[in-house]
Amino acid sequence: MRSLLAVSSVLLLGASAATVAGCKSSSAAGGMGGATATGGQGGENAGQGGQGGPGGRGGRPGLTGTFPTKTCLDMANDLIAQMTLDEEVAQIMQLERLQVSPAQLAQYGIGLLFSQGGSAPMNNSPSGWADMTDAFRQGALTSRLQIPVIYGIDIVHGVGPVKGATVFPHNIGLGASRDIALVEQIGRVTAQEAAGCGLDFPFSPVVAVARDERWGRTYEAFGETPELASEMGAALIRGLQLDDNLKTTGIIAGAKHYLGDGGTAMGKTGADTAGDETMLRALHLTPYQAALAEHVGTIMVSYSSWQGVKMHINKPMLTDLFKDQLGFGGFAASDFNACYQLGMTNHDGLGACLNAGVDTFMVYDFSAHAFSILTDTMTVLKTLITDGTVAQSRLDDAVRRVLAVKCEMGAFASSGLVDRSLTAQVGSDEHRAVARQAVRESLVVLKNDGNALPLSKDTAIVALAGNNADNAGGQCGGWTITWQGQNGNIVPGATNIRQAFQGVLGADRVMYSLDGSNTAGANVAVAVIGESPYAEGMGDRTDLTIDPAQAAYVQALKQAGLTTVVVLVSGRPMILDPILPYADAIVAAWLPGSEGAGVTDVLFGDYHPTGKLPHSWPRSMAQIPINMGDANYDPLYPYDYGLTY
Repeated sequence: MRSLLAVSSVLLLGASAATVAGCKSSSAAGGMGGATATGGQGGENAGQGGQGGPGGRGGRPGLTGTFPTKTCLDMANDLIAQMTLDEEVAQIMQLERLQVSPAQLAQYGIGLLFSQGGSAPMNNSPSGWADMTDAFRQGALTSRLQIPVIYGIDIVHGVGPVKGATVFPHNIGLGASRDIALVEQIGRVTAQEAAGCGLDFPFSPVVAVARDERWGRTYEAFGETPELASEMGAALIRGLQLDDNLKTTGIIAGAKHYLGDGGTAMGKTGADTAGDETMLRALHLTPYQAALAEHVGTIMVSYSSWQGVKMHINKPMLTDLFKDQLGFGGFAASDFNACYQLGMTNHDGLGACLNAGVDTFMVYDFSAHAFSILTDTMTVLKTLITDGTVAQSRLDDAVRRVLAVKCEMGAFASSGLVDRSLTAQVGSDEHRAVARQAVRESLVVLKNDGNALPLSKDTAIVALAGNNADNAGGQCGGWTITWQGQNGNIVPGATNIRQAFQGVLGADRVMYSLDGSNTAGANVAVAVIGESPYAEGMGDRTDLTIDPAQAAYVQALKQAGLTTVVVLVSGRPMILDPILPYADAIVAAWLPGSEGAGVTDVLFGDYHPTGKLPHSWPRSMAQIPINMGDANYDPLYPYDYGLTY
């Protein structure tokens, strides 16, 4: 921990955003461990790093060699030469765990599985997940060609779907930290916990450049600038794919959502992204180029459109640009049922996607005949080849990409079963300590009138209030246990903010009430307010003003004569007018995850605040969208702003 430097507030303004202001250094080195057909260790791309790099980060400036390696491409080609048409189309299908069985994996050789949001084994624990994924893996390894299956899931802030796992701050908080080395470490911890559950294909990281706070996925992105998204996204990919010895972790990252999902009109999920190609490339392509430099194994294609064309069928952007011109060698995965949402028949939709450059298809059947999804999808994909809609060479290319990525991640070289020593480490104290540090570094102090902060451990008697004070689910946000997340103390192993206060002061010096009515004996008030959990389109909003009921909590505390500190738990900047007159201090805590003690570490001065805004903070809804560099730029708090003490 860093020592308390000063009680007075000092504005932290770093370098320009073009250099990712204030990014902290990293000592990462080396390249992704590309697997060989027999060994899978190190690979042909491993190398040592140099010093320096963009944004002040130390470590090697990029990977050398090609991705995939010739070894893995040769292995893929050897397998393709042995595969039937049925086996090839099965290899590019990604089926939900409830709509396929281990026996069917053995029979058909399905290439990929996934869990939709909230889909978990009955025993939702690290060992329960490991048992389930092992059963699927064993099924795949008894198929004719014994090709391993990989399991995809939204692991966007640690292994959030698994009860008992470490839940990190969402990416918006990591962007506020500017700590590239820490983000890489978070990737590595996440990889260990994911591997311990058998979840080797995270749909992560989101490398979107979030340009409109009304977008419900703003918190999944690192911030509003392509430089910040690039640095942080690359660091997380590095950590997910490389262990401390620079060998493959057995995990393959999935950068998403290609391309422009953070720039849609009015922040609407899946809408059209504005601008010409020059703007599209400058704002939204840059983070994918950074991901390419880290040899990212996969990308997920966006639901959104550009100039009226859905990205899933945009061949110029997906194949001509990203694969052919920029040299992406991994595979492009569809989003959930995206190729069935194009206003076309299943045949035409899958065909258009495959021809555009989508390599794998995440499909789910909501009907009463859901278990026919496997054979129905296989039939359509085979028909695309036999009727000439899709060339055999295009199918071969998609399968080659999947097999080569599996080779690079070491899937062919492993035992095929989950390493249960990693299962035992899921949610460990060591991992939670990393998450707590991430919370400390993510907090941004927006206001600190009269030196309201830091609080005194010796004298403070706190009136604690607000909807997110006693709410581990609220502080973790969406993609936690369930798809949308939920309020309540539903996250096993989590420390909520009320518990964190009690851990510092003792329960007798923390007077809790939801509405701020319990102030007897208190000499300072803390209101922990903000958003309730949401994910994706469910979080798209037209009004980000603080809820009147929550503003009333703050007003009640202030009118009780107390110095009042507001901790804002939210997935994006919010309109603060209803609380500004009543709050002596305001701290943006974002969605801090399972380790609420990181919040109190900052509030009590054990860690001096270092976080800086990853978004420009609007004065009103009329200012949204607002981004650094805009004409007449006049936010309430500018990009890169943050106080310290």
